[in-house]
Amino acid sequence: MMKVTIAIACILSCYPAEGRAAPMVGELAPPLAVPAVGGGRFDLSALRGKVVVINYWATWCSPCRTEMPALDAFYARFHDRGVELIGISVDRTRDREDVLRAARTVRYPVAIVGDATADGFGKPATLPTTYVIDRAGIVRIVMTPGANPLTEDALERALVPLLARDPER
Repeated sequence: MMKVTIAIACILSCYPAEGRAAPMVGELAPPLAVPAVGGGRFDLSALRGKVVVINYWATWCSPCRTEMPALDAFYARFHDRGVELIGISVDRTRDREDVLRAARTVRYPVAIVGDATADGFGKPATLPTTYVIDRAGIVRIVMTPGANPLTEDALERALVPLLARDPER
């Protein structure tokens, strides 16, 4: 029962959006610029022309950790085809060691939301939340555990058509 309670709390956890509404499907993705914990920098504006996956997660969120292997496998298969992916941890900056430990289990870049120099997405109302952004910078899909759960197959079905589209569409 305790595991179920923790999972439900994780999925339904709400964070203040700090005055920003989460981007909706069909809207231009807002700015996001953040250093990755392993080095390098993720800047969404520099990725126009690529399909981008942004996954908001936390180390204490069991459903988030369950998704990480699917995200990692998808990234390994599709990165060379023009897919970029970043995991944005909503953990507190002081929990950096926990985030670093989790980041070592995946090949895609991981960052901490508190380190962001620009974050128009705000903290998600539900964890995990994954945004899929097309080559033109438009949010095409928002995946959450209840509404549109993330699996490697679901990502493939969603992203392969986006990879085939011209960025100007």
